[in-house]
Amino acid sequence: MSEPVTESMAEVRRHLADVIDRARRDDTPTIITRRGKSEAVLVDIDEYRRLREAAALFDDAWLNRLADEAESGGTKGSVSLEDMAALIRSAP
Repeated sequence: MSEPVTESMAEVRRHLADVIDRARRDDTPTIITRRGKSEAVLVDIDEYRRLREAAALFDDAWLNRLADEAESGGTKGSVSLEDMAALIRSAP
C-alpha cells in the first residue's frame, strides 16, 4: 500500500472518479478532510475487506485471551464470553 494522499472534501468531490481509480489501481488511500480535520479514508474495496477481516481476527484472539485469563483465575466476579463480547461491541 502506498502512502496516503490527503485531500479536502471539496477536492475529492471535484474528482471522485480519479480518487477511486487511484485507490483501486495504485493502492493509494485518500484521507478526506473537512475544515482541516481528517474525517474519512477512501480505500480499495479489497483493502477494506482485508482490514475488516484482520479486525475480526484480532477481536476474536483478544476475547479468547480474556476468556483464558478469566478461566485460569477462577469464576468469581467473571462474566460469560457472550456478555463480554456484548460489552465490548457496545463500547464507543
